[in-house]
Amino acid sequence: MGEESILAGKAKNLYKKLCKDEWDSVTAGIIVAFLSVLIFVWARPWGAVGAIRNWGEWLIYGAGLWDTLGLWENAAPKSALLDTGSIIGIGFIAGAFVSANLGDNFDLRIPPVLEMVKGMVAGVLMGVGSTLAGGCNVGGMYNALGNLAANGFAMWLGLVLGVVLGLKYIYWEMENISWGSGGAKTIEFPVPLRRVLAILGLAGLIWGAYAYGDQVILTADYMDLGEEDYLGIAGGLSGLLLIAAGLGYTMQRGRWCMVQGFREPHMTGDFTLAKGVMVSILLLAVGIAVVKATGLREPVHYVRGTFGLGGVLGGFIFGLGAMLAGGCGSGTLWRVGEGQIKLWICVPFFGITNAICNPLFERWGLEEGSAEGGAILGQWIYMPDTFLGYGGTLALIALAMCIWYLVVSWNEDSGKLIVEM
Repeated sequence: MGEESILAGKAKNLYKKLCKDEWDSVTAGIIVAFLSVLIFVWARPWGAVGAIRNWGEWLIYGAGLWDTLGLWENAAPKSALLDTGSIIGIGFIAGAFVSANLGDNFDLRIPPVLEMVKGMVAGVLMGVGSTLAGGCNVGGMYNALGNLAANGFAMWLGLVLGVVLGLKYIYWEMENISWGSGGAKTIEFPVPLRRVLAILGLAGLIWGAYAYGDQVILTADYMDLGEEDYLGIAGGLSGLLLIAAGLGYTMQRGRWCMVQGFREPHMTGDFTLAKGVMVSILLLAVGIAVVKATGLREPVHYVRGTFGLGGVLGGFIFGLGAMLAGGCGSGTLWRVGEGQIKLWICVPFFGITNAICNPLFERWGLEEGSAEGGAILGQWIYMPDTFLGYGGTLALIALAMCIWYLVVSWNEDSGKLIVEM
């Protein structure tokens, strides 16, 4: 075999591993943690709700209800092309879209009628739950724990309870509901067209990064998170777009959905994805602790006053909604990028609900806004500020991940926690 043939074979094998094979869940989790730390150091933590809420606000505005509802102080929502949350969402979907087309996963999948209805209901539940918990599974649990905030533990508990109830409902539905089972259809895309779409997606990301090259992320972009001053960086929007694209690509390539990590141990006993999630959380927490302890970022950033009822109840409602949707906050977005119409239906309902609930809850003063006092949704606890310090906080998170590992690995062998059909 000639040298050119060997090189071509190596290139083909590399393409297969990077673009077509499903990535190991732990490998994907490590990459997600790395990119999560990177985007935090670059500008801000990533999440799904910020984008989805901004898009929901624009749907409300476009329907002429912005002034009618009177919930917002601004005359119009912030531009979806300048809002940092929206840019992260656009980049995330674009990355997943490129991955799906390179890996031959992209088709337009139209679900049965019942699944469309469930997508609508799921969107409402996810919108309410994410508002109560201070974020979806990313902002309210994954990044909350990664940012050393106690409210992440509260949502974690709620997610498990919501996922278990959602699984029980799905089993009940399979036995008792036959309505709406028709209407499913898949519009398949030929391989050459998928490759063209992947190239167009890459070109769009490159063009977007170039177009955002001179944009500076302003302090105002973080005021809704309680920050008074934040690093303004030229080219910040370019970085957000591209790092988010990397996250979307990774999660689609690894089929990495956090709610699935909670679901599978109770459905099949398999805890493969759960291992990826727990490794990712631990690595993220270590990385963010270094960043915060060295003063590169404000220590209390991404802490919410939802350690209590808000985190648990919000996680429960969100977990139930995610089970009906078939994807968590981030899982919903990468599934949008691979053409799953049920999630295309879910996202607008998710966004509109969150866009309405968010200012309402703020107006009612349900969430604690500082480390002092209390509120209905719970307490504001940045764990390193307690007796734990940074070392104790990391030890607590590591212990929680170890306990989770022991429980789900024991369950894989014993089946004691599997929900019966």
